[in-house]
Amino acid sequence: MIQYALKCSEGHLFDSWFQNAEAFDKLRQTGMVTCAVCGSCHVEKAIMAPRVRPARSAATPPAETAPSERSPTPLSEPASAAEQALVELKKQIESNSDYVGTNFAKEARAIHTGDAPDRAIYGEANAEEAKSLIEDGVPVAPLPFLPGRKSN
Repeated sequence: MIQYALKCSEGHLFDSWFQNAEAFDKLRQTGMVTCAVCGSCHVEKAIMAPRVRPARSAATPPAETAPSERSPTPLSEPASAAEQALVELKKQIESNSDYVGTNFAKEARAIHTGDAPDRAIYGEANAEEAKSLIEDGVPVAPLPFLPGRKSN
């Protein structure tokens, strides 16, 4: 496993783990690496310092920290107001909409033309499908998060 410092086109910095360098490159090329703050898929490796561990004989064991000195929130919880807002938005959308997966473009078009019942949906569409929906006047918007099944 390798940890990379990453930076999106908006300047947000975040870290993520990958199986190896090739896995990062492959995931990035397919748009699966997105910014943890804004959801942008324009992500690059940021400049980072290598982690070099001292020899085992020179290393000193880490000092135990008292519970009161540890980080107040675990890493799995949102660290900022923006992250918390995204978590709330995701909960709202997932509880009030139907997930249609990769059939999103077909289902959105069917709802728009009246061939399917009118309801809120979310799912996945590639850039070409999304562009076609917008050109045809179908109201769609990108979401700043990935559906639960695609989250790391």
